Amino acid sequence: MSQLRLYVDSLFTSPYAMSVFVALREKGLTFETVSLDLHAGQNQSADYAQRSLTQRVPTLEHGNFTLSESSAITEYLDQAYPQICVYPTDLQQRARARQVQAWLRSDLLPIRQERSTLVVFYGQKMPPLSPVAQAAAGKLITAAQALLAGNSEYLFGEWSIADVDLAVMLNRLILNGDSVPAELVAYAQRQWQRPSVREWVNLQRPVL
Repeated sequence: MSQLRLYVDSLFTSPYAMSVFVALREKGLTFETVSLDLHAGQNQSADYAQRSLTQRVPTLEHGNFTLSESSAITEYLDQAYPQICVYPTDLQQRARARQVQAWLRSDLLPIRQERSTLVVFYGQKMPPLSPVAQAAAGKLITAAQALLAGNSEYLFGEWSIADVDLAVMLNRLILNGDSVPAELVAYAQRQWQRPSVREWVNLQRPVL
């Protein structure tokens, strides 16, 4: 097996780096984690630019092959190491999981702006949501409730990497003390107890 190396942010607060880290752990793969200080611009170095087309984290190095963008990486890993899947095996459910991932990464910007992952991983508290962020939170909650209707434990009957991504977004609100329905709080807490997730959550982070 070729060596796997995962580049992440030095604060370990990137939800996208977390998603790939969890996928690697779920698959039982051995990999090296390399942290980059984004505030110091280490991701903009010439050396890293040769590895990462987007100069962002996460980036996965698999032998001589490198790939950035988290959902592309997790899809690649599912095809490269299919013994343990992190996406649903059913075609339509797998497509839905990818839809959820794409939506969480491209929409709900007001939540990401007003509830950074410093709330999730450093316990910081932020001011009340603005009206536009409240609207985004309502959209998130409505969609999550629809996705989990009839199956409150996991999105697609059994765990997938999309559950981690949704739980992170919900925890931006929950861990700040914002109002979230009890069933969604329980769902997010359930994902947070998964050993692969706990490993990321419990990483030793530098003091801010």
